[in-house]
Amino acid sequence: MAHDDAAAAPRLDIARCPLADINSFDPDLLQDPYVFYRRLREEAPVFRDPKTGIVSVATYDLIMEVNRQPMVFSNNFGEALRAGSVGGMDPEELAILSEGVTVANTMLTADPPDHTRYRKLAMKAFTHKRVEQMGDYVAQVTNDLIDRFIDDGYCEFKSAFANHLPMTVIADALGAPRADMDRFHRWSDAFVVQLGGVSDRETRLEAARRIVEFQRYFIERIEEKRANPTEDVISDLVHANLAEEGDPRAMDYSELLSILQQLLVAGNETTSHTLTAGLYYLTADPALRARVTADPSLIPSFVEETLRLLSPTNNMWRVATRDADIGGFPIRKGEVLLVRYGSGNRDAHRFIDPDAFDPARPDARDHLAFGAGIHTCIGAQLARKEMITAFPIIIERLNNPRFAAGRNAFRYNPNILLRGVLELHVEFDR
Repeated sequence: MAHDDAAAAPRLDIARCPLADINSFDPDLLQDPYVFYRRLREEAPVFRDPKTGIVSVATYDLIMEVNRQPMVFSNNFGEALRAGSVGGMDPEELAILSEGVTVANTMLTADPPDHTRYRKLAMKAFTHKRVEQMGDYVAQVTNDLIDRFIDDGYCEFKSAFANHLPMTVIADALGAPRADMDRFHRWSDAFVVQLGGVSDRETRLEAARRIVEFQRYFIERIEEKRANPTEDVISDLVHANLAEEGDPRAMDYSELLSILQQLLVAGNETTSHTLTAGLYYLTADPALRARVTADPSLIPSFVEETLRLLSPTNNMWRVATRDADIGGFPIRKGEVLLVRYGSGNRDAHRFIDPDAFDPARPDARDHLAFGAGIHTCIGAQLARKEMITAFPIIIERLNNPRFAAGRNAFRYNPNILLRGVLELHVEFDR
């Protein structure tokens, strides 16, 4: 057998080696980044990686400092992604994407005033009143999904439930057929690959093909809604009056597809990962489960603490628009930053005993799991509604949950931006 020098090489001791030697994109490090995060907070709260030039911002207060300056630390990082600064696209990937529509920078990758205009339009589809009225509907979807596997006494929770609840809700809200749910999952995964910056070439090429497929599908839906308006988000966006926002025209495919793809991902990924993490914490800690079961008023705080500890949006890109500084650390115009929300959410200067799960933590809602500032996740209110509705039903119906013996690797998705366990196999009593 040929000797594999790379495989035989000793792994770095993340707790002791120089920070400059650590590859923060290493898939193994992404499985458990918290020792690395702690070292960043303690040794280099703002750290420029000599290998990539990417600047990490790791403490809660400095992350907030970045988010308070959206015109200095821009969300318009799409060009940096395309140019190769943070993952990059090879010519074949660009060629595949050129068969579709070049999407506009609308919300996630836009700055004011464009960001403000598009976000106001999208928010009309998820008003506080509309979301608050969804409780019975979310409960029905939750029970319907559990009905599919409850008699088995076993499920792989992420694929059987956590992936489906938020995707069903967003598909219904968009006015897209539930029969196409498997497609929506594939497309959501493709956008995550594109944003993540760590996937191999073949994975990125396949993601590009799926993104073009998504665009063609939703262009058809857009035209259907243009001809026959209905009570759903796609119709709302297609017939939105941009004149109210100072732009006397209808949105084109580039803008509509950009917003729809963000709603698809924002309405799915963070909620799916957090639902799975919540059941993991409840299963791993019977005392926690007993406490939350005995006092359902803890459910909202339990959801916030799950969001804080997991931080499903673990990191986010920014690009400096001019020379600036963060906490006295000089930043050069054009530099790419990683705002490390997963680190800020475990900052001991902000949260007492930050690595512990406390379902009654009084300041849990101050977490950064949905971002902060003008780019706070547009789906945050809907995600909270889904989880606060679903968890009491999960606790009641999946009684005495146990990890299925020999079936859980507890592996996390290898993605620099989003964090969540890939599978969770559980057994339970009815």
